[in-house]
Amino acid sequence: MAQRRPITTRDRKWAQRMAAWLAQKEVTPNRISQASILFAAVAGAAFWLSGGVSALWLVVAALGVQGRLLCNLFDGMVAVEGGRAEPDGPFWNEAPDRYADILILVGMGLGVGAPALGWAAATMAVLTAYTREAGAAQGLEPDFSGPMAKQHRMALATVVAVVAIFLPAVFGHATLAVALWVIVLGTALTAAARGMRMIATLKSR
Repeated sequence: MAQRRPITTRDRKWAQRMAAWLAQKEVTPNRISQASILFAAVAGAAFWLSGGVSALWLVVAALGVQGRLLCNLFDGMVAVEGGRAEPDGPFWNEAPDRYADILILVGMGLGVGAPALGWAAATMAVLTAYTREAGAAQGLEPDFSGPMAKQHRMALATVVAVVAIFLPAVFGHATLAVALWVIVLGTALTAAARGMRMIATLKSR
């Protein structure tokens, strides 16, 4: 049964070389996972400080989101391909992702003056992961499908941060708010679709 999120970047030479280098330097998968929380905190704080309009902070936010995703990539590669899996790895593989989603999405909400919207997006993001893990706990293959899985919402957060830099202030601010609404609705649909597939699979046993 596949337990890892399918990521095509794992097959890229640069990613394999970087993962091998990290393993050789004895950087543990857990430390990489923990670093993802730091990148997410930077991204969330930068979104907040940007107010949806500051180019400098929006660049920092975009870089923080990408740093979070790179950590998500390399922790698994170092653990599996690098043979450095740790006994408590399952916790550090999952928990930091939830913290990171909350930090980034709530930061976006604070940045556009809509904290409730940020919290709604964070809650729905956590719900998609919960639904996947609920199925896995029943012995089902983990469901990493979208339309608004982790990689999709982080890609959207990065894109809108970059786009907002080049827009007039009022439009940049609105762009982030619209992105949050898209994430809220998309993650709700994702959680519902995963739940329906889980129910159908359980009934077919």
